[in-house]
Amino acid sequence: QVPIVESGGGLVQPGGSLRLSCTASITDFSLYRMYWYRQAPGNQRERVAYISPGGVTDYSDAVQGRFTISRDSDSNMGWLQMNDLKPEDTAIYYCNLWKAGSDYWGQGTQVTVSS
Repeated sequence: QVPIVESGGGLVQPGGSLRLSCTASITDFSLYRMYWYRQAPGNQRERVAYISPGGVTDYSDAVQGRFTISRDSDSNMGWLQMNDLKPEDTAIYYCNLWKAGSDYWGQGTQVTVSS
């Protein structure tokens, strides 16, 4: 069974919104830090959002004020709400779950922002 599956990507016009989902099939989900990363063609993977097991969040400057990360331990899921999308947000988005000794990545979901 794949530990993490992302979904919710797609094609959206500038100014539009998407909500990415991260579904985890792991035990102790609540103990993991959750991150969302993205990678555009020719670029390095960059971290865009973080949420701690306790709900503390952090965002990159590029997405601050437009993206919101959240999680629910009862459902083993996390989300990245993306508003006011820009062409430069186009990338493959990855969910990452990390704790000491364990590091899980999903296969990624493509987000394309274009008119």
